[in-house]
Amino acid sequence: MKSLALYALAALAAFTMPARAESVLIVGDQKGGSRALMEAAGVLKDTPYTIDWKEFVAAAPLLEALNAGAIDTGIVGDAPFTFAKAVGLKAKAIAAVRQNPGGLAILVSKASPIVTADDLKGKKIATGRGSIGHQLLVAFLEKKGWAQDAVRTTFLLPSDAKIAYSTGSVDAWSTWEPYVAQEEVLFGARRIVTGEGLTPGLTYQVARDDAIATKRAMLEDFITRLSRARTWSLSHIDDYAATWGKLVGLPPKVPQLWLSRAQIKLAPIDDSVVTDEQNTIDLYVRNNLIKTKLKADDIVDKTFAGAIEKGAATP
Repeated sequence: MKSLALYALAALAAFTMPARAESVLIVGDQKGGSRALMEAAGVLKDTPYTIDWKEFVAAAPLLEALNAGAIDTGIVGDAPFTFAKAVGLKAKAIAAVRQNPGGLAILVSKASPIVTADDLKGKKIATGRGSIGHQLLVAFLEKKGWAQDAVRTTFLLPSDAKIAYSTGSVDAWSTWEPYVAQEEVLFGARRIVTGEGLTPGLTYQVARDDAIATKRAMLEDFITRLSRARTWSLSHIDDYAATWGKLVGLPPKVPQLWLSRAQIKLAPIDDSVVTDEQNTIDLYVRNNLIKTKLKADDIVDKTFAGAIEKGAATP
């Protein structure tokens, strides 16, 4: 993975709640992600340490920063995390985000002649390399019994994929929320394929191995707050949508569709998560996308379950 400059951090000999002012947890986020949720839910007040947020345009650069030691933790899809682990990422998944995979989709424009999944054969489809959109595309092709070159895959970051898709340079876009809801609500896009029955729709909170060892108390507290915020969001969709819409500059009806459909929950790393992750690993190995046969049990950390449960139980 690409080398990134390291951020200077004050050395922490130990961390005991309440923390000293110099205690810092560096958290990677994507626009409209964990920070927006936690601020909307009001769970970031009085943290006994400093959260230094770093925003990334997608999972790939976030994982590069994590690998370089520029951040301690961040939230990414299971697909990019699996790719990163296959090339030596020194981090583990410490919590899982489960949601309805219907918001993971291969989209076509309102005017596209593509009507069914079979119509995608031979077409040019944009997605992010190693992204959950890429995972969906691979899983779809495998289920159809088509070779991976049955479609012409174009790897682009979301901003570039949006332009290519909107201008007709590609025929379809395999992407994720909130892009799916945005295209449906604002531009009349149609979902030709969704993740339902194809992918688990998992996202992970991941943390560097050294952060788990030296900043565990901060990570546990952060996970508790994130869990509390996710629980709050299920019963406050309109409030969350309004806050999120203002932050990213989109009308509330976009996040309302996304959040109502997704029903996002923070879940502990349990046996069901391990099974789903192993299935993702096996999918990539079968299709020669990764060379390393990983064991899911080795790339997750189940010991943060208590922090998640504590957050879910706190009003």
